[in-house]
Amino acid sequence: MSQEARAVVLASGGMDSATVAAVAKDAGKDLYLLHTSYGQRTEDKELECAKAQAEHFDAADFLHLTTDHLSKIGESSLTDNNVEVEDADLESEEVPSSYVPFRNSNLLSMAVSYAEANDCGSVYIGAHSEDFSGYPDCRPEFFEAFQQLVDIGTKDETDISIEAPFTDWSKTDIAERGLDLGVPYEYSWSCYRDEAPACGACDACAFRLQAFQRLDETDPIEYAERPDYVEGQ
Repeated sequence: MSQEARAVVLASGGMDSATVAAVAKDAGKDLYLLHTSYGQRTEDKELECAKAQAEHFDAADFLHLTTDHLSKIGESSLTDNNVEVEDADLESEEVPSSYVPFRNSNLLSMAVSYAEANDCGSVYIGAHSEDFSGYPDCRPEFFEAFQQLVDIGTKDETDISIEAPFTDWSKTDIAERGLDLGVPYEYSWSCYRDEAPACGACDACAFRLQAFQRLDETDPIEYAERPDYVEGQ
């Protein structure tokens, strides 16, 4: 199989990465899923979901990496138990407490290493427009700059593209595309706080529930509560 036909997918276990895996699969890619446990609160559930997604998409390979350096660095409610996971504020443009300092550079670096070692021509990541208002390492400019880093820092014969197809999409756009592609959202996890049931109140739960509510669909995972995040519902 050609380099162009092989793709690494950063598989967090969440709905965005599940959808981007489906998009890559729909484009004819042979998938190499990379999941990283870095000390996040829900890492066991996320790993379980990422494995289920790899099986669903008949991935050519599934690589699970474990690192503790991000949790040791701290300063994020995802990795530091001394920092509280905030309730959702969907209008805020401030960097949230869940921001893990420079995480995407760390994860993309692992993914590019994995891609180069396996002769893969692309790395897919599910970052989207509602991410980059609060997470600086989800902005389109970040991925453009990282592409330059990849081009300079890999072998001359290596050609790996960073694919972030959702940078102009909302969470609702992603959910709609995923439903069209038959993404098994029951095998995905977004909650920042809990492994079961999802809290329904953190930013990640709120954006996810809002997307399904806007589409008049029911999110298939279990929640402790399901607030209405669409005006008028």
